[in-house]
Amino acid sequence: MKIAQKIKKWLYPVIMKAGKAKFDGVLSNVSHTAPPESIYDLNIILNNQQSLALSVFKGKKILLVNTASDCGFTAQYEDLQKLSEAFADTLTIIGFPANDFKEQEKGTDSDIAAFCKMNYGVKFPLAAKSIVVKHPSQNKVFEWLTTPAKNGWNDQAPVWNFSKYLVDENGYLANYFPPTTAPLSEEILAALKS
Repeated sequence: MKIAQKIKKWLYPVIMKAGKAKFDGVLSNVSHTAPPESIYDLNIILNNQQSLALSVFKGKKILLVNTASDCGFTAQYEDLQKLSEAFADTLTIIGFPANDFKEQEKGTDSDIAAFCKMNYGVKFPLAAKSIVVKHPSQNKVFEWLTTPAKNGWNDQAPVWNFSKYLVDENGYLANYFPPTTAPLSEEILAALKS
C-alpha cells in the first residue's frame, strides 16, 4: 500500500465525521414505488471485460457503489468486503470504479482490480471503469439508478466516490446512501435485514 493510501486509511474516521454535513442525506423509497423499467434488463461489463446480466441476482439485494482507489473513502472497500461476506446468501455488492471526482481513479481496470484485491481483499465484482455522474456517456446502470422515469423515484446522482444504491430482492430501488454512510452502518444493516 502506498504511503498516501496508508495516511488516508488512518484518516478515514476523521474524513467520515467531517464529511457528514456535506454528504448527509439517506434517501428511501418510502412509498415502495415500482420501477417503470426493470434493472434486470441491464448488463454490466466487468473489469475483465466479461458481461454480467443483472437478472442473475433476482431474489437477492444488490448494493451498487461508485468507487475510487485514491479517495479518502477508499478504506470503505474493506467494510464492503466484510458486508459481502456477512450477507453472502442475500446480497451482492458490485463496485463501479469511476474517475468522476477529482480524478481519484486514474488506473486501468487491471490496476484497479489488483489494488482492491491486494489492499482490501476485495472479492465482490468490479465493473469496468466508467462514468457514473449524469453525462451522455453515463454507465447504463447509474442512468437507471438516477433517473425517476427508469427507477420510479430517485434522481440523486452520486455526490462523491462511495455513494451507495440498494436494490431490493424484487428489483426496486430501495435506498440511496451518501459516501459518509459507512458500509457497516446501522442504516445499511437495517436496510439489508428488512
